[in-house]
Amino acid sequence: MQFMAFLSRKIMRKAPISGFSVFLILMCPFLAFSYDGPLYDFAAYTECKSLPEKPLYNGGIFKDQAPLTQNRISTSSDGSYTPALILQNLAQNTMYCFSIWIKIQGADSTLVTASLMANNNSKYDCVGTVLAKSGCWSFLKGGFVLDAPSSVSILYFQGTTDKSINVKIASASLQPFTEQQWRTNQQYIINTERKRAVTIHVSDSHGDRLQGASITIEQISKDFPFGSAIASTILGDLPYQNWFVERFNAAVFENELKWYATEPEQGKVNYTIADQMLEFVLANQIVARGHNIFWEDPKYNPAWVRNLTGPALNSAVHSRIQSLMSKYKEEFIHWDVSNEMLHFDFYEEGLGPGATLHFYKTAHEADPLASLFLNEFNVVETCTDVNTTVDTYIAKIRELERGGASMNGIGLESHFSKPNLPLMRAILDKLSTLKLPIWLTEVDISNKFDKEIQAIYLEQVLREGFSHPAVDGIMLWTALHPNGCYQMCLTDNNLQSLPAGDTVDKLLKEWETGEVNGLTDDHGSYSFFGFLGEYKIRVQYGNRTANSTLSLSQSDETKHFNIQL
Repeated sequence: MQFMAFLSRKIMRKAPISGFSVFLILMCPFLAFSYDGPLYDFAAYTECKSLPEKPLYNGGIFKDQAPLTQNRISTSSDGSYTPALILQNLAQNTMYCFSIWIKIQGADSTLVTASLMANNNSKYDCVGTVLAKSGCWSFLKGGFVLDAPSSVSILYFQGTTDKSINVKIASASLQPFTEQQWRTNQQYIINTERKRAVTIHVSDSHGDRLQGASITIEQISKDFPFGSAIASTILGDLPYQNWFVERFNAAVFENELKWYATEPEQGKVNYTIADQMLEFVLANQIVARGHNIFWEDPKYNPAWVRNLTGPALNSAVHSRIQSLMSKYKEEFIHWDVSNEMLHFDFYEEGLGPGATLHFYKTAHEADPLASLFLNEFNVVETCTDVNTTVDTYIAKIRELERGGASMNGIGLESHFSKPNLPLMRAILDKLSTLKLPIWLTEVDISNKFDKEIQAIYLEQVLREGFSHPAVDGIMLWTALHPNGCYQMCLTDNNLQSLPAGDTVDKLLKEWETGEVNGLTDDHGSYSFFGFLGEYKIRVQYGNRTANSTLSLSQSDETKHFNIQL
């Protein structure tokens, strides 16, 4: 079994091949079966190369039937032309993953956007982007799902509207996945990244193996952080507190640590509410993210701060970071240091272009053990926002790192409308090249959808996040208030589950080992496959019993654990 899992991992990670039959460990981990379908390729490139790499999946459906390529077609009324691929017979509700290498001429760099025109002029404005550079090849990875079948579609690639820029393409790949194939690939990653095989050996004091010993295994904590935002409304509300603690092992304060909440008037700093909320999470062994130190959007800064300039603003900023970080040193596992800095630049405008870098350096000096995050919206939700394309986000992190900032994490707010799962995965793939922890930090679904649709889309996003090997934690943005939640609630005010809450409960149950019972075999051994985390083990043989604890951390190897009676 281990060899087959190891082989499957190598095939999937190193050389996925469309249609290649491989043994996968799925719902029953000790029963392997043959999966004759495409294996998702997580490969991504962020460096600009002198030559394009070979296409993923050997081109996918382009391998046997090359797309009709037109070097220059017009896609707008301004007379500009762009390269395009003509695609035939695309199916509905199929995950299409595509990648291509882009080279530009006529500018040092430009954002190239992939768009899709399907039947009946149905247009998907952005299904992938790349910040292409002159003189080398850049990798664009994206994807789409059609709302209706299309007999003829056009996938085209546009740079700036400047007609002098020439866009070239190479190594195109288009790989379809049915919904079931997509779920199969997700489950494979869950079983290889979020779980581990365990063999428990039971023996007596002489080392003789004991056959038929009764074993009870119970997971008591989960390694993967899955939580939600909370607000001051949780204070004193015991039913809400119990509901939260039963489900989540991580929390983030919705607004209570933000500057406008802790110092609404200059010099009048008050952490009382935040202290009470921190007391609640610590009492229940819940880890907490610090959100946030600074917010670049001026309207979410205290009114008195917005009126400061120069030395006065610098003094206020220094007092804020020193006060907050000294107060809560080593209490929060993360800090969102400069929130949404790709969309707004209040502090950079007021203090100069080095302000954000100084924030990160100062925060690291004040609390060296906390992970410092760049937190943004519209990075993974869409690619239509030119401020936060995946390459823009990567470029900003690398800029801060070059300046000496201690960057420890990628924060993706994940405020979704209708999710495009192949695009979401492609963006996560490119972000993973930074080798930093990735967290979905504020997950919700727009309230423009009814509650049933919200639940459907939420499940899609959560499954995608949990099954991506680069994602290290997920936080929902569902703090409960008497008048509802920001966009999406899990319960009503009586803590009765709404459809989104039912979805969360279902996934939490699915993503835990639960209680396992069994008997040791003739080798005195018992094996199971458990989600990463902490376990209690009780072994009984005749009138003898033993209790122990077991910790499961990520590894390709089976965990061997000995218990002596």
